[in-house]
Amino acid sequence: MKRITFFLLFLFSQIACAQTEQQFIFFKTWNFIKYYHPDVAGRKIDADSLFLVTLKTINSTDEPNSIITKLTQNLNNSFNIPAPQETSKDVLKQNQDFSWFQKNRKISSRNKTLLNSIYNHRYNFELLKEGKSVNDEKKYSFPKTENLPLEYRLLTLAKIQGTVDYLFPHKYIMDKGFDDYFKNALEQNLTIHSRKDFEILLAQLVSKFKDSHALSFYKELNYKKDIFQGNHLAPFDFQIVDDHLLVTHLIFPEICAKAQINVGDKIIFMNGKKIPQIIKEKSELLSASNMEKLKFVLSKYENNLIWNDDSPQKTFEVKSGKNNTKFSTKVDMINPSDKEKYDLIIDYLQDKIRKTGNKKIVHDDIAYFKVNETLDFINNVDDDKIDMVMDSILHNAAQKKAIVFEMREYPDWGGFFYHYIYKYFSPAENYFGKYYQQNLKNIGTFTYKDYDYFPAISGKTTHMYKGKVFILVNPDTRSASEWYSMSLQKIFPQSLTIGQQTSGGDGDVVRINLPGDYLLEFTGNGIFYPDNSQTQQTGIRINELITYKDQDILDKKDLEFERVLKSVGAESHQVEKTK
Repeated sequence: MKRITFFLLFLFSQIACAQTEQQFIFFKTWNFIKYYHPDVAGRKIDADSLFLVTLKTINSTDEPNSIITKLTQNLNNSFNIPAPQETSKDVLKQNQDFSWFQKNRKISSRNKTLLNSIYNHRYNFELLKEGKSVNDEKKYSFPKTENLPLEYRLLTLAKIQGTVDYLFPHKYIMDKGFDDYFKNALEQNLTIHSRKDFEILLAQLVSKFKDSHALSFYKELNYKKDIFQGNHLAPFDFQIVDDHLLVTHLIFPEICAKAQINVGDKIIFMNGKKIPQIIKEKSELLSASNMEKLKFVLSKYENNLIWNDDSPQKTFEVKSGKNNTKFSTKVDMINPSDKEKYDLIIDYLQDKIRKTGNKKIVHDDIAYFKVNETLDFINNVDDDKIDMVMDSILHNAAQKKAIVFEMREYPDWGGFFYHYIYKYFSPAENYFGKYYQQNLKNIGTFTYKDYDYFPAISGKTTHMYKGKVFILVNPDTRSASEWYSMSLQKIFPQSLTIGQQTSGGDGDVVRINLPGDYLLEFTGNGIFYPDNSQTQQTGIRINELITYKDQDILDKKDLEFERVLKSVGAESHQVEKTK
């Protein structure tokens, strides 16, 4: 009996492996055709229809050559127009890899010639009709609680693979072995019988992007509360520090007292798992460019992503903040359906957000600009007076001993940095970075664009500022905040960038529709410093890394503010307003 069971398992694994290889070649070929074949890329033939119709013809006897033949046999493969000539001298080609067919011994020379011919006569996406883009994808809706049919699950996975291979500029710094991981996902897909399990598979695949723009994908999941064990809320607020969860506030003191939980306690185990192990497990479901960004997101109470089971009572191992002794305790969690308790949580979070938003440096010798509050300067100003008002504001700032740019948020008005800071302070040229965009002549590569790094301003004058300049950053310095921080670093060579590692997801967001009403977002551009230093995953350059200890957090300190005030000899002056 054991031999029969072993044989059946072996047979299943062989069949699954064969199916996986079939699907992998099918996906690779389809995506290649989708982005290069003149008729399919040019939208004369619908790529999705080609996928779904051809998929029905694939059977267990098909090998790579028959799969390629079935996908290409009804296409016009007699080409008259050669590939568009490359005019850019600076092209990122690291992602483009055709070894899957060019070095595959199972694929005939005839099919290799065909695929190479398609590439050599590839479609020029510059010819797309106005309003259309490379990343346009159809929407396919299905009931939220029902699993997608197999063919649409496969179509979803194929689109993710194509996104990585052709649209994501940073494939080359993703975890190595993505293709092998993808093949494993194809095997898992064969045994998936529920929408929740499929969403887990999708989350795992998207996490491999290691891109903070793709972090938002978890919000697309219908079963996100179940997948992230987020059906209950903690009776206390917290923050991840090193290897523990620091209790920072008791939202429900009576519940915490029952569990002997106090402010300053360190949770080191959660339901038998160390906090670093839980973070690692979350990293396999959430896309973040770096670990600091992931910890930042997991530390936000309102995200409710840190838990590793969904029980209404959790077991913690705690190190007391008072005497450093260790103890085990059970903590009753809050059910959001309890309206009275839930309303108290909302009140607490709103108050916390308000206090955080009101923090600012107030000092006569310091000009303080907050990245998400610059639009306030012109909200009630007539258009013809905006220039005059902004010149006055920046003139006043230039008289101060120090200027502080608070970049630990997202910009509310790009014009403040792009136009007015540049206009007043910058030299005539401000090439602070390198911007690479999709190469429409050769999808899968990215070309340097002589981007609008700065506006053309006739009669521009430069007010050289010789005072101190501080750029404050942390993991919430993301995308445009990172971009404008790089600009500030160039405009003010004497500036000090201080704080923590930034989000590491600079560049415009690209959005792809996936079957099942999922929207996949990711970074669509390559952003580098002028010397080609990486910003993706790495974040922007920091001069002084500032690390918070438990007591700093409990004392609600802003160490960046303290560093600035100390630099101008203002330790005793007001650091913040919280009203």
